Amino acid sequence: MFDFVVEATDGAARAGVWHLPHGDVVTPCFMPVGTNGTVRALAPSDLREVFASLVLANTYHLHVRPGEDVVAKLGGLHRFMGWSGPLLTDSGGFQVFSLEGSRKVTEEGVEFRSHVDGSTRFLSPERAVEIQMTLGADVAMAFDHVIPGQSDRPAQQDALDRTLRWLARCRRKHEEMAAQQSLVPIIQGGTFTDLRRQGLERIQALGAWRGLAVGGLSVGEPKPLMQEVLADLETVLPPALPRYLMGVGFPEDVVAAIGLGMDLADCVAPTRMGRNGTAFTDDGPVNIRNARFREDSAPLDAGCDCETCRVFSRGYLRHLFAAEELLGLRLLSLHNVRYLIRLVARAREAIVAGRFGAWSAGWTARYATREMQ
Repeated sequence: MFDFVVEATDGAARAGVWHLPHGDVVTPCFMPVGTNGTVRALAPSDLREVFASLVLANTYHLHVRPGEDVVAKLGGLHRFMGWSGPLLTDSGGFQVFSLEGSRKVTEEGVEFRSHVDGSTRFLSPERAVEIQMTLGADVAMAFDHVIPGQSDRPAQQDALDRTLRWLARCRRKHEEMAAQQSLVPIIQGGTFTDLRRQGLERIQALGAWRGLAVGGLSVGEPKPLMQEVLADLETVLPPALPRYLMGVGFPEDVVAAIGLGMDLADCVAPTRMGRNGTAFTDDGPVNIRNARFREDSAPLDAGCDCETCRVFSRGYLRHLFAAEELLGLRLLSLHNVRYLIRLVARAREAIVAGRFGAWSAGWTARYATREMQ
């Protein structure tokens, strides 16, 4: 269990399978984000219909509401949210550190005020591991120190050092609890490639792992700089471990990340964009609110097999948004998640066939040259 098998490579791009307690995850993989134990606007049956394999939920949000003990009493996170497939829980580090002005960082952990009721809470590396163990996800993320992506080198070094000290504590707690889940460390270091390499070396010095994550990217830095960091890391990352790029979910970024050796990605973008009326397509994003779709009988995306595209016209979808009907939010969210899952599946097919470079270049040229429709 937890083994990762690389089945094919094409340049830096990889196709593999990650064996987890609740099922196998075929990579490259896009994870829909179910922050509060639900992928917003979508039911578990929707996720199964679009062939989602690994879903992310958030430790911070489930801790403050309803509480991990409530989740455990109701059968654990899988039963609680009605999802029988693999689950990954973020440690809550990003959410805690986004609470600017309402949290205090010490070496022991982070004291913060709940965004739900204003109560004072404390999250340490040990508590993050305990909460994730109680929730019962297949994969638990280590608690890390997240800082703004454009922070200077001394700040990034400080955050990296603290992340690694906290990682050692996470590992000790995880081993003490004999958790039947994979604990995955997070490589920090901002856009400084030497700090990223240093972080990787120090993580490996702590022992063996079952996966590695790259955090602190896609937080406002120029995309070429993010790709530069990933390209440098790819040359030193151990090939036997699955690689998770955190917080990336726009189609062009997902394709670029796969080409740079990443195996997994997650983001709220597909459902957030869908709720705002924007759909992903190979010809670039479509704003379904556009008046020109009022009498359009064509499907949203003729190449897509999701319910939205099989059943409904662009004209009907535009009507739903004009009338502020909730069904519109669900249908575009459903399409966007399915689009990204289809996209990574097509990338995998190209990797296996040894033509990923040509496929990604063609897809990128088509997608990037189209303006918002």
